[in-house]
Amino acid sequence: MVEIPAGDVKRLREMTGAGMMDCKRALQDTGGDIEAAVDLLRKKGIAKAQSKAGRTASEGTIESYVHKVGGVARTGALVEVNCESDFVAKTDDFRELARELALQVAGAKPQYVRREEIPAAVVEREKAVYSDQVKDKPANIVDKILAGKLEAFYEQVCLVDQVYIRDTAHKKRVSELIHEAAAKVGENISVARSARFAVGAAPGTGATPDAG
Repeated sequence: MVEIPAGDVKRLREMTGAGMMDCKRALQDTGGDIEAAVDLLRKKGIAKAQSKAGRTASEGTIESYVHKVGGVARTGALVEVNCESDFVAKTDDFRELARELALQVAGAKPQYVRREEIPAAVVEREKAVYSDQVKDKPANIVDKILAGKLEAFYEQVCLVDQVYIRDTAHKKRVSELIHEAAAKVGENISVARSARFAVGAAPGTGATPDAG
């Protein structure tokens, strides 16, 4: 994998308004070529969608998904997805996105919508665990290993950082799915909140070892 300088990621973000991780992935996919990365973000709709980020998304919908086993509902999910207008909230493209996000929540079990919502104490605990795991590694690679482990943690517990469950082969992120939909409908789209429920799960977890 190409090592991408932080300065290039920052520059690309300033040029496109896209998120840091989207910029980093675009640069990695284009071998560090900034202009090619700009084009890639535009093709994915990420740059265009991000330019709308300052506009208020106060309309939207609440979508649900229920997974049944033997005719009995075992797992369910609710997700609130916001857009800017009631018109877009009623479109097939927007409603399809909401359904896919509800399916993602049910199947991939995210604990948070985005990494900014994770309590600082949780992040610090993860860092402490990872630091202990790499304490015997060469000092010059420890920071890189820790950053990789923390990123993997975010990808596991944060909805927008997860790999879209219908496109695991290409590693498309949920954030990309949202940006593509935003570019298609021409409005800013955001996920306000989500919840997962599973029969027999402890309160607040939404997951059990045998939950589907």
